[in-house]
Amino acid sequence: MVITISRQYGAGGSEVARRVAEALGWQVVDNELVEQVAARAGMSPAEVAEREERAPSFVERLTRTLAAATPELFPPPGGTVTELEEASLVRITEGVVSEMARRGRVVLVGRAAPAVIGQRMDALHVKLVAPRAYRIHAASERLGIDPAEATRILDETDAMRARYHREYYQRDWTDPIHYHMVLNTGELGLAGAVTAIVAVVGERR
Repeated sequence: MVITISRQYGAGGSEVARRVAEALGWQVVDNELVEQVAARAGMSPAEVAEREERAPSFVERLTRTLAAATPELFPPPGGTVTELEEASLVRITEGVVSEMARRGRVVLVGRAAPAVIGQRMDALHVKLVAPRAYRIHAASERLGIDPAEATRILDETDAMRARYHREYYQRDWTDPIHYHMVLNTGELGLAGAVTAIVAVVGERR
């Protein structure tokens, strides 16, 4: 079985995923994917994580580096690597997500995993949301920045995640129909969200 965690920025997605994986004795896949991409690209995980699902300028630079390292993934016309599009990175990300999902007993965070692996019978797709004020406060506390800066990061990150889903999967990232569960961590708390997810996994087993 596989659990995917999609999340609004500041809703506690990574922490909930970590706790769920710990409760089930499963593997959480969050920074691991970032580290794999970073290793291929010759970049630091922090730089990749900071810019994931962001503007094409970064992605184009990243995919060019990936193509140089693994040219078999990017068969170029005429035998030379020229400009690569953001879609190239999407292909690599899809491959890594699919590979990890095939292992089973994993909790996948972000990376459009619900769209990548689809409505397979052994998947549980979860979306975490929370009131805007809650998420701004959480981001401000976690990053040690003022609320205005936290608001800017929140809006930018959520907008880029929505664009990523819309452009490559023709999905409305906010539409609850794409998820089995939509949980409000502002009301349930992180512990409440973890309890709800683990309970559903137990029922499905």
